[in-house]
Formats: sequence, structure tokens, C-alpha cells
Amino acid sequence: MGALPARITGTDQLARVQGMRGLAIRCAGVVGAPLGGLGVALGGAPAAFALAGALIAVSLPLLVSVRVRDLPRDGTPRAARSALSDLRAGLRYVRRHKVLGPLMVTIALGDLGFVGPLNVGLTLLADRRGWGASGMGWVLAGFGAGAGAASLLLAVRGRLPRAGLVMGCAIITGSLAIGTLAHLPALPAAVGTAVLVGLLTGLSGAMCGALLQTRADPAYLGRVTSVSSLVSLGLTPLSMPLAAAAAGAWGTGPVYIVSAAVCGLGGVVALAVPGLRRAELPG
Repeated sequence: MGALPARITGTDQLARVQGMRGLAIRCAGVVGAPLGGLGVALGGAPAAFALAGALIAVSLPLLVSVRVRDLPRDGTPRAARSALSDLRAGLRYVRRHKVLGPLMVTIALGDLGFVGPLNVGLTLLADRRGWGASGMGWVLAGFGAGAGAASLLLAVRGRLPRAGLVMGCAIITGSLAIGTLAHLPALPAAVGTAVLVGLLTGLSGAMCGALLQTRADPAYLGRVTSVSSLVSLGLTPLSMPLAAAAAGAWGTGPVYIVSAAVCGLGGVVALAVPGLRRAELPG
């Protein structure tokens, strides 16, 4: 899925596609939960799972109908390639690239600093503040609304100038908002801060995805997005048990501060590397 946008549209539309993808994810999150609840209410868990299966089944003919164009090959014979060799080639390509290398570090630091507070930390924070499940739901809704607004902005505009600079500034500002979230006792203030976190992280995330796809050579795009997925989906979740253990030992406040510092470090990398800071999206 990460490599697909470049095969269905031009490079000047990739930021808009990232915005549309983010907007679809947020809308699905808002609509999916009530649909699941309705399925459980009408027919129990089997009906809810059947409804989910039906929706997934509908997506298959839609995916088959998508027309994609071929990407150029990198010159390596197919018989000489394997999954491991492809991964190594992707890692070498990313490491030597003046934009993709630091961009991958930025993505890794941003995800490591963000996943813990939003998943484990928010549950503990809502419990200790006495917000309950309803309050946690409002905070998550605020985050979703902010991220959806950022996605809508990109879907409408299609391109933001000085993408690398905007991305770095958004990450640093968003990290400050993450650190503030743990020190707000009032639920309305926490919800408002969550909206800001969602807006800034949604914007920076879309910029990261668009820059990754436009800066990668088409022949290496699949491998580059695989490396990014390995970092975001394979390594980052390991921070959740660490965040939970740290929160149990020292409280949520220090965990949020450290997480915000790690996330902000990703923004520092983006602003400190000239090639990434000056990176632009195709017009």
C-alpha cells in the first residue's frame, strides 16, 4: 500500500493522495466503531465479525479494479533476487541517500516518541485523572479530529511549500503539545491539546510519506516503503511495554516528557540536515 500511490498518480499529486488516505482512515475510524456496536447489538459478536468480513470482501474487487503502471527495474535479474537481498538493497539505498536516510531517522524517532503516549500512556493518564473511558474517548476524538483536519488540508491544497521545513517545525511543535498533555488536569484542555497534537502529527506524517515517495527512485520505492514500515510497524510497538513499565515506576508525567523529547529529536534531525530541510514536493 505504501508503494501503490506512485503507480496510480503523478508525483505532483502524491501529497494530495496522502491527505485523502489519512482522511479515509479517520472517517473509517469514526464510522467503523458505531457500525461494530450496531452489529453487536443486533446479532452479537458473530454478526459484528460477519459485517467486518463483508466490508473487507467488498474492498477486494475495488482493489482489483485499480489500474497501476509498471515501475522501472533496478537492473538486478529477478532470479538473483530474494526477500533478504531486496531488504539489504533497500537499506543500502536509504543509507546513501541524502534525503531518505535522515528522513527515515526522523520517522523512527517520531513514531517512537508518539506511540507510547497515545496508546499506553493515554489509558493510564485517563485513569489517574479520573476521566474514565468517556474522557479517554473525547481525547482520542480530539486527536482524530485534528489529524482529519490536516488530511483534509492536504487533500484540498495538494501541496505545501517548503515541505521539509514545515515537517520539522510541525514535529517539534507537536512534541511540545505531547509533553503538555500529561500535565493538564482538566479534560477540556486535554481535548484541545489532543486536537493540536493530531493536527501537527497528521501534517508531519503526511509530509513524511509524500517526501518518501517523491524522493525515492521508482525502482526502489517498494523496498524503501518496506523499510519505513519495518520501522513504524515492526520496531516502534516495542516501545509500548517500555512506556507502560516506566509509567508504573515513575508516573505518566516523566514518560510523556521523555517521549516528547524523543519525538522532538526527530524534528531536530529534519531541520539540521540541509538536504531534508530544503526538500520540496513536486509542484
